[in-house]
Amino acid sequence: MTFVHGKNTYISLNGVDLSAFVTTSQIEKTADKHDVTTYGRDDHVYSGGLKDGTVTMSGIYDNGASGPRATIQALIGQTCTLVRRPDGTGSGKAQDSLTVLVEKYVETSPVADMVTWSCDMQKSGAITTTAQ
Repeated sequence: MTFVHGKNTYISLNGVDLSAFVTTSQIEKTADKHDVTTYGRDDHVYSGGLKDGTVTMSGIYDNGASGPRATIQALIGQTCTLVRRPDGTGSGKAQDSLTVLVEKYVETSPVADMVTWSCDMQKSGAITTTAQ
């Protein structure tokens, strides 16, 4: 096992590399659960259901043509492809690719700090995990 530093993470949305603007990203994988407990049991019994998930990312604001504001605002309410490489880019390293629905884009302007942004997305379909 090798520990991996987050600074090498690559992330793109709709084919635009946003890595230079992102300070944190997360893919949350979940599944529905169904209570299948029957009479006579003292404890709940569960069965798994459909898989689901969300993606979040945030970072430092940039007003450039390929920055997060220009890229993400145009995608709100649409589905597109997100690619995330937690180990960075390179042969044999992990890559997750998935379709996401871009739900929310937020800009935050603190008085004594840099403007930041965040984006919330809903997974739509399966996550494809491959080696690059």
